[in-house]
Amino acid sequence: GGAGCVPNGDGVIRREEVPLMAGLRATFRVATDVTVDMAGEVLPDGRRRWDLSGPLEGDRDVLVDLRDPAGAWYAEDFPEATYVTELSATEELLGVFQVGGSALRLLGVVSPDDGFTRTRLENDPAVDVLAFPLEVGERWTSEPSVSGLALGAITAYSEDYVSEVDAAGELVTPFGTTFEVLRVRTELERTVGLLTTTVRTFAFVSECFGTVATVTSEDDEDQVEFSRAAEVRRLAP
Repeated sequence: GGAGCVPNGDGVIRREEVPLMAGLRATFRVATDVTVDMAGEVLPDGRRRWDLSGPLEGDRDVLVDLRDPAGAWYAEDFPEATYVTELSATEELLGVFQVGGSALRLLGVVSPDDGFTRTRLENDPAVDVLAFPLEVGERWTSEPSVSGLALGAITAYSEDYVSEVDAAGELVTPFGTTFEVLRVRTELERTVGLLTTTVRTFAFVSECFGTVATVTSEDDEDQVEFSRAAEVRRLAP
C-alpha cells in the first residue's frame, strides 16, 4: 500500500488513494487458460465476495514493476509517460502509461528493445484505463485510433473501450488479506480491417493498494461474467 495511506471504506476510490508511480513493484500469482468464478458470492448487504486465493493450474509468481521510461529507445515518442510495465505475463510487450490528476491512461504499447522487429504503437487519444473517482455506477469510454509499428510492420487499426465500475465487495487473494474492492469491467473491441475481436477484463481495485487482481477473458467471449479466463493475475506475498 501507499505510505501513510489508510483505507476509509467510503465506497469511493480517489486518485490519491491509489499508488501509481515508477519504482513500485509487487508479486502477482499468475495462471493462464483456467476456470474462474466472476459472479462470486452475494453477501447479505448486496455486495459480492470473490475468492481468488486458491491454487490454479500452472500458477507462477511474477514480479511486476512499474519502470521509469527515461532513456528507453521509445522515450522520445512518449514524453508524458509516467511508467511502463508488462501488459501480460505471456508477452514481452510493455504498456506505456501516464498518471494524471483524474485518470490512469494507456498512451501506447512498445517492445522492450529497438530493432527491425520493434513494436511502437500509439493511442490517439490515450485510453482511460481508470477514471477517478471510482464508485459503483461510474462509466467511461475511449475510442482510440492505433498506429505505428507492430513487429516492424506499419500498422493501423481502431479500438473501442467501454469501462464501468459494476460491483463492490470483498476479494481474497493469495496475499492473505481480504480486500475491500471496486470491480471495473472493461470490454474492448479491436477492429483490424474487417475483423473485430472482443476481449473482456475485470480489474479489482482497492484503496491504498491499487489493482490487486485482474482477470482477462479469451478472445470473443460473449458472457459478461465469464467462467474461462485467458489470464488471472492476483496479488501474492
